Amino acid sequence: MVTVRSRTHIGRTPSSPGARFSRTQLAFSGAAQLFRCEPGATALRSRAMRGLLSIVLATTACLVAAPAAFATTETASGGNVTATFTFQGKFPNYRGERLEITQGGAVFYNEPVTSKFCGDQCAPYSSITGKSAVAVADLEHDGQPDVVLDLYSGGAHCCTIVQVFSYDPGTMTYTETETNFGDPQARIVDLRHNGRFEFLTADDTFAYEFTDYAGSGLPIKILRFTGGGFLDVTGNYPRLVASDAAFWLKAYKRTASEHYQDSAGVAAAWAADEERLGHGKLVRTFLAQQASLGHLNSPLYPQQGGRRFLTKLLRFLRRHGYLG
Repeated sequence: MVTVRSRTHIGRTPSSPGARFSRTQLAFSGAAQLFRCEPGATALRSRAMRGLLSIVLATTACLVAAPAAFATTETASGGNVTATFTFQGKFPNYRGERLEITQGGAVFYNEPVTSKFCGDQCAPYSSITGKSAVAVADLEHDGQPDVVLDLYSGGAHCCTIVQVFSYDPGTMTYTETETNFGDPQARIVDLRHNGRFEFLTADDTFAYEFTDYAGSGLPIKILRFTGGGFLDVTGNYPRLVASDAAFWLKAYKRTASEHYQDSAGVAAAWAADEERLGHGKLVRTFLAQQASLGHLNSPLYPQQGGRRFLTKLLRFLRRHGYLG
């Protein structure tokens, strides 16, 4: 049994106090939002999602301070694998970040933590959440637990860096694969209760594309780590995509109270989900109708509203694989 530790994260706040949609709604919307990300809130968004938490993360963080050196140690274990992440300093200044991985007590990996996205200046994600940044899970379902390390690059809207360390029997050490999820968090979940883990997140490419960050909708995205890389498997979960689409349509309708002044971002997220479900005709019909009514607007790009928005959106969705 593989134990995944401390993967419940608390989201960051919106860029402006007056944002119409909360940071939770934007980064982990619809089906993608297992929890509300605001501190202290733990309710699931819908009955359909209540079963997801039980499959993930039966966990407790292990954060031990070493007063003499002002060091922090975070650990996670699964099978005979134990990962130990150590660092010194406090947010936003960290130093001496190091990851050690053992099997049965024997050290197979012991290296400084660096990233191509933030060099040796990455912050442990525990600095954001208060939960351990390191976890152990058999991501590839091959009986060999992998180590997952969550880092934060810093910045107003960036970035969640996830590093996966997989055991290579040929070299008898661990190889690192990392990806940048952008601003959204990435949760390890077992969506089908079959021991196969996925990363549940949202598509950060939509941020700022059609409106400001506060009004941007980020559609659900599900990745699986396999073959030493991250594979987009969102299309394998149509019910979750449909739930996410319903969330964004509801959000779009709420913009009517402000006369659709900033509706383009959430309309784009809804359209992406529906296109993934194969509902292209529905998307074009509905958005063409909304454009004719003057309901597709963006304060950041006022010249790109209406039918110009629809043209740009379809081009964007095709470029990012949402259209066949």
